[in-house]
Amino acid sequence: MVIHNISRLFLSLITCIVLLIPNIIWSQEKEIHEEKIHDVSSIKDIKVGLVLSGGGAKGLAHIGALKIIEESGVRIDYIGGTSMGAIVGALYASGYNAAELDSIFKAVDFNAFIQDELPRAAKTFYEREDSEKYVVSLPFDKFKIDLPKGLSKGQNFYNQFSRFTAHVNDIEDFNDLPIPFFCMSTNIETGKQVLLDKGYLPEAVAASGALPSVFNPVELNNILMTDGGVANNYPIKEIREKGAEIVIGIDVQDSLMSKEQLNSVTNIMLQISNFKTYDAMRAKISETDLYIKPSIADFSVLSFDQIDKIIANGEKAAFAKYEDLKKIAMQQKSNPKKNTIPKSSKSILVNSLVILGNERYTRAYIKGKLKLKTPSITTYEKLNEGVNNLSATGNFDRVNHRLIDTKQGKELILNVKESESKMLLRFALHYDDLYQTAALVNVTRKSLFVDNDVLSADIVLGDNIRYNLDYYVDKGFYWSTGLKASYTKFNKAIDFDFIGRFREIPDLNINTIDIEYSNLNAQAYAETLLQQNFSVGLGAEYKRLSIISETFGEDENQIPRTIFDDSDYWSAFGYIKLDTYDNKYFPKNGFLFEGDIHTYLFSTDFTNNFNEFSIAKAEFGYATPLFGNLAMNISLEAGTKIGDASLNSLDFLLGGFGAKTINNFIPFYGYDFLAITGQSFAKSLISLDYEMFKNNHINLSANFANVGNKLFSTGKWLESAEFSGYALGYGLETFAGPIQVKYSFSPELDESNWFFSIGFWF
Repeated sequence: MVIHNISRLFLSLITCIVLLIPNIIWSQEKEIHEEKIHDVSSIKDIKVGLVLSGGGAKGLAHIGALKIIEESGVRIDYIGGTSMGAIVGALYASGYNAAELDSIFKAVDFNAFIQDELPRAAKTFYEREDSEKYVVSLPFDKFKIDLPKGLSKGQNFYNQFSRFTAHVNDIEDFNDLPIPFFCMSTNIETGKQVLLDKGYLPEAVAASGALPSVFNPVELNNILMTDGGVANNYPIKEIREKGAEIVIGIDVQDSLMSKEQLNSVTNIMLQISNFKTYDAMRAKISETDLYIKPSIADFSVLSFDQIDKIIANGEKAAFAKYEDLKKIAMQQKSNPKKNTIPKSSKSILVNSLVILGNERYTRAYIKGKLKLKTPSITTYEKLNEGVNNLSATGNFDRVNHRLIDTKQGKELILNVKESESKMLLRFALHYDDLYQTAALVNVTRKSLFVDNDVLSADIVLGDNIRYNLDYYVDKGFYWSTGLKASYTKFNKAIDFDFIGRFREIPDLNINTIDIEYSNLNAQAYAETLLQQNFSVGLGAEYKRLSIISETFGEDENQIPRTIFDDSDYWSAFGYIKLDTYDNKYFPKNGFLFEGDIHTYLFSTDFTNNFNEFSIAKAEFGYATPLFGNLAMNISLEAGTKIGDASLNSLDFLLGGFGAKTINNFIPFYGYDFLAITGQSFAKSLISLDYEMFKNNHINLSANFANVGNKLFSTGKWLESAEFSGYALGYGLETFAGPIQVKYSFSPELDESNWFFSIGFWF
């Protein structure tokens, strides 16, 4: 019995020793680091290194922690960062203080950064139409579908970061920054880490922050690089090798998720990628003299909409170590961080331009997109706008730029990486009340015959089959040329009285008839951009128009149908376009002017009443914010037929709702499609749009019109409106285009209509 009790006592003692050993070791390590912090007698002026880990949006906690570090008086002598830690660290190392970083990041639209949304003004009309039509674009070279390298090329990020670090753009060695700096990236071919402490700061930081699947990999020094967190997310060894005697580390990495949290493919993949960094981090914590771990469990790498909370959590975590920070500051000579950002001039003199990396695209083409003549005085805003113009073409994976000081001004070095993909497969979906359901499949081929041409083919499948073929040779601000062919068809029940305009028909005692409306167009045209948003064009057009009803009648082949028109038309046309709207569907700022004249010269004359005539129309729009999130849009639109008045097939047709019309269809609230017809019209529209919260809109519209045969020669267009309509709508902006619902009514009809639209109009 005694022996048994001794055995139990011995086992208990061994167990206690085993359990206590890790705590003893941890306490010893803690004492070692605390001793380094507390002992002020042995070191007169210690060098402090700051390590900032990556973590996407969670890395914004670094800003909050930096506020407390500054307040404590600690002088940072070295900074090493990865990914978001590299972004924050590089700006801090270049001279910004924590308060300035707070302001910078709160003003940033991170959604625009991540999605690489270029301003609408940066795109030509051709490029703008593409961006407002297709939802998904996939590489399709050699007719093989591939996946894109990332959601974004990172162009917006690069442009803004270059602007913020313009005051240090001549520094090649990052040790010469106000605070010596380095960042970590990953060689995507080998998986090995790459330490970047020399070169051009925006390029190095872009390579460190190229988050896989979000941003395209960055090629730098002939190495294809991705996010540094893949190889080394917390470079503590490297910062000690730089000379840091005390290391302060701010860790915003993810912990491993529980079984309950592993409920999606995204979380499972994130967990797998975190295995390596999590294991490595356990050892690095003990090597950190002052370890700061903000509470970031409630946030994801994309929680940029919670920036205030993330920064606040960084402050809270650092404040918990405030006394330790003060003790570190006592071991340093007083040298608090000061603002070293010089006031930059709004204008810059660019005296020369060097273009590197271009092979297929000529210097003239690139300069035309940049809208930059040298030497000339410009601004950073205009320079970035020009770079965006170049990026918006989709012909370049990356457009890197750098300004170098010279005696005569600044030399702009532009380094472009041309896109290897020349063929794209693109898709979109849409529904509206006229064309019904539609699925769009597009194949685009670039550089088919010449370097700057584009061949695009749209096939629209659904309730009404349509197609568009475009061939365009883009010469920027010189005369560009193009060929277009399109086919549109739809079936619509319309008022019986409307058909009476086309031909004499008997009274059949019916209210509506079904018509099949088809339109085939082919154009050859040339246009020039006077500005990015202002173009002038002219050309020739062939049109085949068919309007048929099977509701009544019988044709010459005794088929039960009535043909109202089945003619070929040839015309010459010219147009002017000015469009500075910031948003096609929900504009808050900008002007719109479109003027168009078609002169119809010849026809096969199915109706036997063709004589040469012209149709002219114009639209003016103005959008402006009123207050808060409320904006107003005013539109004036008019059109008239000039010459022969006997042919009615191409008259103006008012009614319905939409952003994609053909021939002379004019949207008009309160009336159904094709409900009002005439050879001339004058229309006014006023809309109020309130963005309740991001991308959600409530709008109220009122439109008025006079429609007739000779409105402008008789002065009737100035009389009280004969037609009026009102609409109340809701709109939601999505990546696939707007979802819109409109309830409209007209006092003249004493009835209402509902209109629905889903997705981009095409």
